[in-house]
Amino acid sequence: MPQAAANEYDVVVIGGGPAGEIAAQYAVAGSDRTAVIVEHELLGGECSYWACMPSKALLRPGSVRGSARAMPGVREPLGDSALDVPAVLARRDTFTSQHDDAGQVCWAAGVGVDVIRGAGRVTGERTVEVTGADGARTVLARCAVVLATGSTATIPATPGLREALPWTSRDATNLVDVPERIAIVGGGVVACEAATWLLDLGASEVTLLVRGPGLLTTAEPFARDAVAAALRSRGVTVRTGTEVASVHRNAPRATGIGRIHGGPVTLTLRDGTDLQVDEVLVAAGRRPATGDLGLSTLGIDTLRTDDHLTVVGVPGEWLYAVGDAAGRTPLTHMGKYHGRVCGDVIAARAESRPIDGSRHAATSDRAAVPQVVFTTPEVASVGRTEQDARTAGFDVETVDLDIAVAGSSLTRDDFAGHAKLVIDRASDTLLGATFVGTEVAELLHAATVAVVGSVPLDTLWHAVPAYPTVAEVWLRLLEARRG
Repeated sequence: MPQAAANEYDVVVIGGGPAGEIAAQYAVAGSDRTAVIVEHELLGGECSYWACMPSKALLRPGSVRGSARAMPGVREPLGDSALDVPAVLARRDTFTSQHDDAGQVCWAAGVGVDVIRGAGRVTGERTVEVTGADGARTVLARCAVVLATGSTATIPATPGLREALPWTSRDATNLVDVPERIAIVGGGVVACEAATWLLDLGASEVTLLVRGPGLLTTAEPFARDAVAAALRSRGVTVRTGTEVASVHRNAPRATGIGRIHGGPVTLTLRDGTDLQVDEVLVAAGRRPATGDLGLSTLGIDTLRTDDHLTVVGVPGEWLYAVGDAAGRTPLTHMGKYHGRVCGDVIAARAESRPIDGSRHAATSDRAAVPQVVFTTPEVASVGRTEQDARTAGFDVETVDLDIAVAGSSLTRDDFAGHAKLVIDRASDTLLGATFVGTEVAELLHAATVAVVGSVPLDTLWHAVPAYPTVAEVWLRLLEARRG
C-alpha cells in the first residue's frame, strides 16, 4: 500500500483518553507548538464512553433513591417504587454522548490539537505509523511521542469462557438488557460497583465469584467488610475462595455491547458445583494496551517510566507514557495527573527550561493516591492503609471511629459510616485515610491535601470544619487522638 507524505508535529500522542488529551493540551498551551492525537476509537477514551462516566451515571439514581427512602416526608410518597430503567439508561446515554465524540473533537480544535483517526505504532525515533480506514501514513514528532493507549479488560483462560462471549466492563456500563441472573467473576472495584447498579436496575440474582479471600482486598479491612455486608444484605451471593473451572453457554451470539449474548450460561466451579445464569460479567482486572505499539523496535520489553513520565531505556528523552499505559496507577484522575506532569515536562524541555521542580515530577502515585468506590456504602481512601504503612517500616498510630456528627444525622436518618486515619508518629503527619459511608467521597480531598502536603496534625486543629456538615468528623478524629 503506498504511503502518504509524512506529517510533522512537535508532539504526537497515541491514544485519545483523558491522559493523552491533557498531555497534548499542556505540551502546547501558550505556545506555537503543534500537537496531534492519534485515536482508533472515540476521542475521550474508555472513561468517557465505557467506564467512569456511564458507571457513575448508573450508580447515582440508586444512591438518590436510597437517600430518599431514608428521609421521612420523602419516603412515604416514594414507597417501594422501582427505578425507571429506561429513564436511567437514557440519562446515561447523554453522558456518553450516544457514543459520538464530536464534542471532544471540537474541544481538541479549541486548544490547538489536531486529531488523526487510526491505530498508531512507533516505528523509529520520533516516528509513528498511523493505519486508518484510508491506508497508512507516517507522522513525525519534532519533540515528543506520548503513549496514552489505556488498558483493556483481562479475560482469564478458563475453558469455554471466551467462547461464551462474556460481558466485560464495556457491556456492564453500556447495558441495554438487565440480566435477571448474573455471575460476576472478580471482587474488585468494577465487580462491586457493577453488582450495585445491577441490583438497582432490577437484577434478581447477583453472584460474585471471588478467587481471593474477600472483596476490595487493597482496602482497609473494615471498608471491604462493610461493602460485602451491604451487598449480602441486598441479596447478593458473595463466594470467596472460588474459581471457575469451565464455562458452557447455549447458543452464544454476538448480539452487541450491553445485550445478553445468547442462551443460559453454566459455570462449573472448582468444587464441582454448577451455577446457571443468564449472563457472565468478567471483572478480573485490566492490562495496559501496549502490545501493538512497536516497542520491540526500540528494544523495550517492559514499559517503565521515570517520574518525568519518560520511558526508561529510550535515549534522547523523546518517548513518554501516561495513564494506564504507563503501568503505574490505573485510575482516570491519576492518568490526568500524569498528563499534566508529562505535558509540562515536554513544554519545559522544548523551551530549555529546568525540570527539577516538584511540578515536573509525578510522585503522588507512590503513596498519595485517592480513590472512591461508588458502592453503597461508598469507600473513599487516600494514601497508605495501616498494613501498607507498617510493611513500609513506619511507626504507625491509628485513629478510627464511627461517623456520627450533626451533619451526618441531618443527611439521612439511617446514616452509618466509619473513618480511620493512619498517622506517622515520627512526623505527626497523615500517611493515609479511609472513609466508609453515605456520600463520603466529598470528605476525601481534604485528606488528600493533608497527605500530599504532609500537614502536621497539630496544624489540622486550625482547619475548622463548618457546622453542621459531615466534615465535622475531622474534628472528632482529632479529639479521639487527643484523648
